[in-house]
Amino acid sequence: MKFTIQYHTRWGENVVLRVAGKSFPMRYVADGQWEVELCGRNIKEGDEYYYEIVENDLHTRHEWHPHRLEGKVSKTRVQHDVWSDKTGWRGAGTAIPVFSLRSHRSMGVGEFDDLRLMVDWAAMTGQCFIQLLPINDTTMTHTWQDSYPYNANSSFALHPMYIHLPAIGVSEDDEYMRTQKELNAYSFVDFERVNRVKWNYIREAFKKTFKVISQKDSYQEFVKENALWLLPYAAFCVLRDENKTADYSQWSQYARYQAKAVAAYIKDHQDEVDLHCFVQYHLHEQLRRVRNYAHEKGVYLKGDLPIGVSRTSADAWVYPKLFNMDSQAGAPPDYFSRDGQNWSFPTYNWDEMSKDGYAWWRRRLGKMSEYFDAFRIDHILGFFRIWEIPVPHKSGLEGHFSPALPYSIEELKERGLGFPKAFDLFVEDPRQKGMWHPRIGAKTLQAYRDLYGHSLHSFDALYDDFFYHRHNEFWREKATRRLSALLGSTHMLACGEDLGMIAPCVPEVMARLNILSLEMQRMPKTPGYEFGDTSAFPYFSVCTTCSHDMSPLRMWWEESYTPTSRFYYHVLHRGGDVPSVLSADCARQILSQALSAPSMLCILPLQDWLATSENLRNPDVKAERINDPSNPHHYWRYRMHICLEDMMADAAFNEDVTTMIQSSGRTL
Repeated sequence: MKFTIQYHTRWGENVVLRVAGKSFPMRYVADGQWEVELCGRNIKEGDEYYYEIVENDLHTRHEWHPHRLEGKVSKTRVQHDVWSDKTGWRGAGTAIPVFSLRSHRSMGVGEFDDLRLMVDWAAMTGQCFIQLLPINDTTMTHTWQDSYPYNANSSFALHPMYIHLPAIGVSEDDEYMRTQKELNAYSFVDFERVNRVKWNYIREAFKKTFKVISQKDSYQEFVKENALWLLPYAAFCVLRDENKTADYSQWSQYARYQAKAVAAYIKDHQDEVDLHCFVQYHLHEQLRRVRNYAHEKGVYLKGDLPIGVSRTSADAWVYPKLFNMDSQAGAPPDYFSRDGQNWSFPTYNWDEMSKDGYAWWRRRLGKMSEYFDAFRIDHILGFFRIWEIPVPHKSGLEGHFSPALPYSIEELKERGLGFPKAFDLFVEDPRQKGMWHPRIGAKTLQAYRDLYGHSLHSFDALYDDFFYHRHNEFWREKATRRLSALLGSTHMLACGEDLGMIAPCVPEVMARLNILSLEMQRMPKTPGYEFGDTSAFPYFSVCTTCSHDMSPLRMWWEESYTPTSRFYYHVLHRGGDVPSVLSADCARQILSQALSAPSMLCILPLQDWLATSENLRNPDVKAERINDPSNPHHYWRYRMHICLEDMMADAAFNEDVTTMIQSSGRTL
């Protein structure tokens, strides 16, 4: 069978066909015509495929939507295609964590099944995207501390608390209904009780149904296709509970992962391992059904790719060489944090990852693409460089860029900085002995105050060059190669979280690889401006009013009168006294400004949609915040204060949402 497509490439670009999980380089014929013949390849009717652009072996662009093989596949068939693009199209959506959903059928926490109602509401109001936070299993301690969704014990496994129990054979008897009613009455998510209750029911369902489930072709196929991560994950969970800690370095046995030994352990603990495989199978089936349902309604799901991986995760246990376990990821000091941030995650050993073409990353993205149509790249700057803090240091002041171009002693001497005291102003690279990084915050030290003349000017010039100029091309090359490998393994639409202090090369690489940026009126990217101009946002972007790390609109409005008043007068162009509480009318104006932005997508937090209704908004404005980054022990437990069914029944609210979306020119 032959595939052909018309595409006018730039110098150095080539077209590649991706079908059945494989890539096939195409041959240029003439006049923009590319073709490839697949002889004897295992392709069949109904297969999805798409075309992508490759430049110097790097993925740079792919189609917006895949094609589907309709009709009989034969050796003589020629498939003529047109590049699938949606330039100019603009859509709207809602951001909400799964755990925050509330319905009459859930049990104290949002479930995958609740996403059906979100899909119905989105379709009803003209939205086409639902954006979620990470949904991976975070069970480490079986306490509320596991509520942090960015600290998963597996980059592949789904969180058991999202399971809908009746769908796995749990009877909705009187006891079930009483427990459900009690848990659903909580204003917040009680993670400990919810997970304890759900696991009790899961174990009962496993005992009653596993014998039958395990004989199903779909179960056996799931285990076979996911065995590479599923079996080690299941063993990890059993060992975690057996040793009463997820810190595998503390385990009496199996602290070091060895495939043969773990395989023997699995065989000796087959029932416990099967339990975790059983749960993952049902979660997979439930989420896949939701995705298929969403597609039927013209709605897409957007996932979240965390930048970090827990050092006490199954990933780090199985693949320790892929991570720098002697280092911690974080952020350098800034205006908001004098000591910087320490996220405790190990940094990535990118050199080791590159040896097999970033296979772990490609598998991770491949798994996500089974459920999502788009994904948010958390802290995309981390693919360019990360702020690395050596263990056992805690403060970000002890960190350095990684990768980086540190200075040798000879270079420092040439700059007049070779005398002993100067080395208080530097930190030595932990992997390149004799190479030195300027210390962040060095200008606050006594050693800096002791500098004068040529040494002072030389250090100032070196410091400025190192932190703002020296690495731009270096990081550009690194990130392009890494991100290209990732994007080439998935057809999901990529969106980058690129807020804050971003290196100049970041937007350039994102534009080249067609990664949508994140634009926010409250965090403008133009220096010197307090608020962004939504009408000037780029098309290839996602516009929103706030992230999960920020206070929603109503809470922000009440936090400080000064910025609120400037926003009221200069952005909303309103007169009179500034209201102490954000009115529904003002909220509608703010959301309308965001929706009217040129951005391809405008995805707004559910809390801000509800802010437009005096009837539906939460009476407790402070209860709407999802995360407070200033609190390292924050309990992630925000939950909708009303049920989805009640929200969908409010005709006036839904008419307002629909009107705002239609008036902005956004379509389903």
